[in-house]
Amino acid sequence: MPSESLPPSLSLFPLPTVLLPGASLGLRVFEPRYLDLVRECGRNDCGFGICLVIDDAPGTETASAAAYGTEALIEDFDTGDDGLLTLRVRGARRFRAHKVRVRDNGLQVADIEWCDADPIEPVRPEHGLLATLLQTVLDRVGGEHAKAADARIDDAAWVGWRLAEMLPLEDAQRQQLLQIDDPHERMDHLLSLMPDT
Repeated sequence: MPSESLPPSLSLFPLPTVLLPGASLGLRVFEPRYLDLVRECGRNDCGFGICLVIDDAPGTETASAAAYGTEALIEDFDTGDDGLLTLRVRGARRFRAHKVRVRDNGLQVADIEWCDADPIEPVRPEHGLLATLLQTVLDRVGGEHAKAADARIDDAAWVGWRLAEMLPLEDAQRQQLLQIDDPHERMDHLLSLMPDT
């Protein structure tokens, strides 16, 4: 089969957390299979996939991971005081894993399908409360997203991802949001997660 017709593949790094598009995550890497993954990413100038662990049975080498994940691009790396490799990664494209195989070193590699990029669409009136909430959080907490252009606060996808990142949600709730393709539907789901006042 010609390589052009093969689905893209991505090495997976299952974690007990959800990486969202645009979000930053710090990692400590010590297992040989994941050190191999980082070397491979450096050689090929590519990212890897982070998926939420959904079944980490004791005594098994490989954890079952959610089918939807996010491409992680390495932004920075260093060696910690304990001598372990530390990474700073940024969430990029969402993907859906189809067929997962395990290499000899235990690294999971998946055939994937990239999800469509979010359209840039204004926040709908029924979601205005969410944009206001995000602006309030950014004003109080600061951080890298507080420096974003004011126009981003009217981008439905950006507002949804930042709230999903910053609100005290459970990983299962973040995973549900990650699997929603439409930014307005994602905002509807966020509204349903808001506590009744």
